[in-house]
Amino acid sequence: MSALAKAESPATQPRQFAVIGAGLSGLVCARRLAEDGLTVRVFDKARGPGGRMSTRRAGDWRFDHGAQYFTARDSRFSRQVDSWRHQGLVAKWAGTIAVLHRGAIEVNGATTERFVGVPGMNAVSRHLAARLDVAYRTEITGLEQTEAGWNLTGVDGTDIGQFDIVVISAPAPQTARLLESAAPDMAAAAASVEMAPCWAAMVGFARPLEIGFDGAFVADSPLNWIARNASKPGRPDDESWVLHASPEWSQRHLELEPERAAELLLQALSDALGGPIEAAVHVDAHRWRFALPAEPLAEACLADPELRLVACGDWCGGPRIEGAYLSGLAAARRVAELDPQPRRTLGGEP
Repeated sequence: MSALAKAESPATQPRQFAVIGAGLSGLVCARRLAEDGLTVRVFDKARGPGGRMSTRRAGDWRFDHGAQYFTARDSRFSRQVDSWRHQGLVAKWAGTIAVLHRGAIEVNGATTERFVGVPGMNAVSRHLAARLDVAYRTEITGLEQTEAGWNLTGVDGTDIGQFDIVVISAPAPQTARLLESAAPDMAAAAASVEMAPCWAAMVGFARPLEIGFDGAFVADSPLNWIARNASKPGRPDDESWVLHASPEWSQRHLELEPERAAELLLQALSDALGGPIEAAVHVDAHRWRFALPAEPLAEACLADPELRLVACGDWCGGPRIEGAYLSGLAAARRVAELDPQPRRTLGGEP
């Protein structure tokens, strides 16, 4: 064999790894693999990273319209949050939290530590994605197994490329559809997880609402949660509010037009506060079709060693931001087990 042939032989060529989804779990997994010296490419159909850890801009308005905050209970995630705080990416949110029930307001005296990204919830995701090869506006619609690995295809059958191992970090229903033909057992496990939707209204007022709290859980209402976005560290000092509908209301009104959803949630806000509120100067709405897993799988991630496929997300191991982070770590470990090649280990946190 010639020197050129040896250089191009499969055994010596860099192995290629794909991560489908640039939400937190996918980015954590990809960042760990890249820090181990592996060649990783991330694909996401959105315009930027973060998934539900997103920040919506509308003129001068800013809204954390997905995940509102996060807590840190697992020691691994606590260490990571400390690192992010040191880097200025997250900060404690010391807002006053209340419970609303048909006009009655009860301030919650609990001492839960809540953290937010700074200057928006997408700060962490942007940090993780900054040194990764991420292809945005790229929706992966097909996986085809070949002798060399997995061939990814996009919309209209576009050839995306060949990869040795594929990690899927999409919501459970989307993961199930993508794996249906390629890995039926993994697809069935993902399909068993029901994901609840959430309508989010983004509302701006010209003057402050004099209500004595910054965030509230809402009972017996179409609303589940409301928060004054500007009360969080690093946000513009305006009267921007995010209203999250309950899973039940969101499911019943899943196909509403955004304008109508926002109108109904504004009325629900007035009802929850026990009286009329002034007219909003900015109103918008966004539907999160797959917002929260009703009952996550016990496993931190799914993997098929023979097929060399891994799946992760907040629907594995535990919900919310902490669960997504830990699932991404678990996925990176499974990839290392599936591909025990020599690599450098940089250590540290993503």
